Amino acid sequence: MVNPSALRRRFVVVAAMLGWAGLSIQMYLIFHSRWTLGASLIGGLVSFFSYFTVLSNTLVATVLTCAVTSRESAARRWFLQPWVSSGIAVSIAVVSLAYNLLLRHLWHPEGWQWLADELLHDVMPLLFLVYWWSCVPKGRLRVGHIGLWVIYPLVYFAYSLLRGHLLAVYPYPFIDVEKLGYPQVFINAGGLLAGFVVIALLVIGLDRWRAARK
Repeated sequence: MVNPSALRRRFVVVAAMLGWAGLSIQMYLIFHSRWTLGASLIGGLVSFFSYFTVLSNTLVATVLTCAVTSRESAARRWFLQPWVSSGIAVSIAVVSLAYNLLLRHLWHPEGWQWLADELLHDVMPLLFLVYWWSCVPKGRLRVGHIGLWVIYPLVYFAYSLLRGHLLAVYPYPFIDVEKLGYPQVFINAGGLLAGFVVIALLVIGLDRWRAARK
């Protein structure tokens, strides 16, 4: 009979590999496109890390990798703190919901792009939420942690507006100031932030319920 801890470790290893695979495929596709156009590869790297999806999936893959790495480090201890892993769980859940509700209907990727999209927007969010439910210690979260978690999307939003102002390029259509104007963009961002907080409250509620059951 398979040891439950060994089974969990295998799950986390596979999830980490899929996470890095999805990111690697997406990076290759961006680099290949820019190489074909004769554009800067450095610019491609900056563009790659200008998506909330990519940043959140990078955090997810990092946490999963830390979970299966035995070598101690300050970074590993930080990422494996329940409040940090839980905040990343909230972010990746927002990634999946926002993509499927707001963006999926706007395009129909094929081939490797389809695979990267599915990994980054559907597969990894689901796997990380399973990891959070099964492996992250419960009963450690407080409502005050939401104030720390929202720093990440707020800083990202500010960066996206600054980058868009300088380059006239926005990563997502719902924050495209050139087409929508600042009032509508701030309304859209406010709606997404409200959704983020709702999901955060749900995560905290589940954390407390799971802790009480144990």
